Order: sequence, then C-alpha cells, then structure tokens
Amino acid sequence: MVDADQTFVIVGGGLAGAKAAETLRSEGFNGRVILIGDEREHPYERPPLSKGFLTGKEERDSVFVHEPAWYAEHDVELHLGQTVTAVDRDAHTVRLGDGTVIRYDKLLLATGAEPRRLDLPGTELAGVHHLRRLAHSERLRTVLKKLGQENGQLVIAGAGWIGLEVAAAARGYGAEVTIVEADPTPLHRVLGPELGQLFADLHTDHGVRFHFGARLAEITGQDGMVLAVRTDDGDEHPAHDVLVAIGAAPRTALAENAGLALVDRADGGGIAVDESLRTSDPDIFAAGDVAAFHHPALHHRIRVEHWANALNGGPAAARAMLGRTVSYDRVPYFFSDQYDLGMEYSGWAPPGSYDQVVVRGDTGKREFISFWLKEGRVIAGMNVNVWDVTDPIQRLIRSRAQVDPERLADPSVPLEDLAS
Repeated sequence: MVDADQTFVIVGGGLAGAKAAETLRSEGFNGRVILIGDEREHPYERPPLSKGFLTGKEERDSVFVHEPAWYAEHDVELHLGQTVTAVDRDAHTVRLGDGTVIRYDKLLLATGAEPRRLDLPGTELAGVHHLRRLAHSERLRTVLKKLGQENGQLVIAGAGWIGLEVAAAARGYGAEVTIVEADPTPLHRVLGPELGQLFADLHTDHGVRFHFGARLAEITGQDGMVLAVRTDDGDEHPAHDVLVAIGAAPRTALAENAGLALVDRADGGGIAVDESLRTSDPDIFAAGDVAAFHHPALHHRIRVEHWANALNGGPAAARAMLGRTVSYDRVPYFFSDQYDLGMEYSGWAPPGSYDQVVVRGDTGKREFISFWLKEGRVIAGMNVNVWDVTDPIQRLIRSRAQVDPERLADPSVPLEDLAS
C-alpha cells in the first residue's frame, strides 16, 4: 500500500497529466498529488484546437479535461503558469521557475511536444502562426474568420494532419488556402503514396491549392505584416497569414538535463521508457507525446503524438507509479475530420515497414477501409467514413494472423472472421 504521506508530482498540464492525476485518486492514492503546468489554463485536450473549436462548432469550455473545481474537490494541487526548470534525481526534487523546490517520491513527466520552427527569413512577421496551445487556436480562429470575410490568403507549410485540418477549417470560413509540401502527396510519411493522393483530391475538390515538392525559403512582408511566401524552387504565393505545420518535437530538455535515457531523433526521439512507462530512473515515469515506449505487441519502440496515447498513457503511468503491474500495449489510434470525411487509424505502419496495401470498399466515394500488411499480417488499418470497425481492426492487428488479401478486400467477409 502506498503511504499516505508520499508526494507524487506530475509535470505537464495536458491530457496525459490530468488523466494521471484522476487515476491516482480513483485508484485510492491518499498522498499529495501535485500537477505543474506551464500554461495558465487548466489541463485541456488538444484535438479540438484543430477541429471543433477551431471551426467554431465547439465552445471554449469544451476543451477542458475536468471542470476547474474538480482539482480542489479531489485534492490535486495545481501550479499553473509555472515552468519546471530542473529535476534533481538524487534529492528527489523539482525546481520551478519562481525558485520553489518541491520534493517528490514519484515523478511523472508528461511534457508533451513543441511545434517545429522554420529557420528562414520572415518568421518574425506578424501573421506567422503555429498551432499547439489553446491560445494559438483562439488567435487562429479569429484570423480564419477575418480571412474568410476578406477573401484573404492563408499559406500552410506542411500537409500533415494539422495542416490539412486547418486547411479544412479555413475553407469552411471562406479563406483562400495554399499548402506547400515537400513530399509528393499529403500525409506521405504516414499513409504512403497509396492513400496520400486521396487527401490531395479531397482538399483540391474543396478549393485548396497544393504546391508539392517544395519548401518555404522566405516569408516576405511590409511594415511587419506578411505579404507573400517564396519557395525553394523559385515560386511565390501571396499570403496574409502563414501557418507553420511541419511537425512537433518532444520536449525532452528537462529529462536530458536530468540525465535520463533518451531515444535518438532518427528513431523518433523522446524519453526512453519500458513497458510500464518507467524511465531509466526507477522513480520517474513518462507518458504522452514525450514517451518512447517499447510496444509489446508491435515489437518496436514507438512514440505516438496523438490524443488516445495521452488518454490511455497517463492512467497507465499512474498505475505503475502505484506499484501496479503495467504493460502498456494499446494499439496506437488517432482520428481526423476534414470536410465531410471522417477517419480513424489504428496501428503503426511507417514508410518501409509494410509491403502491401489492401483496400476494402470504394475510395472514389471515400467510403472504405485500407489495410497495411507486412508478410501477410495486418499492421495498420484506416477506416474512412466507415464506422464501428475500430475494435475488429485492432483485434486483427493484435492477432498477427496471416490473412488472405482477397478476403480482406471483400466487404462481404466479416472482419471478425479474419482474425481467427
């Protein structure tokens, strides 16, 4: 039994940290729970920032994990607007930016990720945006409304999930959108060329212009405001605002300075943790975007920057902090909504990891399921405008069963029959 006079500290005010605090209390931990976040906002979820809240379909209050009163009611001490500047592993303490030192018995690092920046002329201009925090989304929502009213031009650097979701939101407001992407299709490094073109067609049908095979070289402006962007192949696109959506980097500086084991950036980066989300220090755990864990079912060390990983990883780490036996083996999952297309993706199939893609359904109607296979085994699946199939897709991935591609592609064959 965990002693009631112990102190568990959580660094990170996002979904993973909030769900970890909730789990500690629901599992009966009676000691101190301290949650430290570098934003002044209460912990919130990030998907609405590029989806429902950005599009205006959801209210601001909908993004928060708990009602503000929940923390006091469950005796969770909040330190908001505070940055942790150092972890002293020998003393079992964390130091805050205001000089406060807090002792911990167990520590959870849920520090998340930061948007990658462009290193080129013009990024200091007003009208250059990133999207990671609630304040970013609030500002961007105002910008998109104005662009829509004035037929303004938004240029997006990057055709990943954030770039595409913001493009869809911008078109919903009536803004003109150009996406500059170095790869030959959107989501090329996630879905490969086989499915990336589907998203290019989707956005083109809704009036988005693409410039593939290029990167931004310069953002030009006048009187501190954006006027246009230039690409490295010599083209120029008019712009009133620019969104930089070229990915995110795990926030590992705190862990690195504390001497914890990290994963090389070439392998995805992040804080190295075991199957119980424990770091190289037995009293320190990591969860969410920053944690690179060895997945027992996928047989790889992976780092997942999606909502479901924070939702499930925070509670798993909390149970491990309590001494429970934990093997974090959730199949990676994420979802996206763009115009009239909704999709869910389960599994892990980075470039080079698969040898075949099988489609069940009609890609022309954008109603289908795609499967990524390696040696006849499903390693990932994406359902597009087809619902209530996530569970059988994930069971198929977990089963590691060899499947007949023809049966896999046949909608008349129940997915449940393929995993047996």
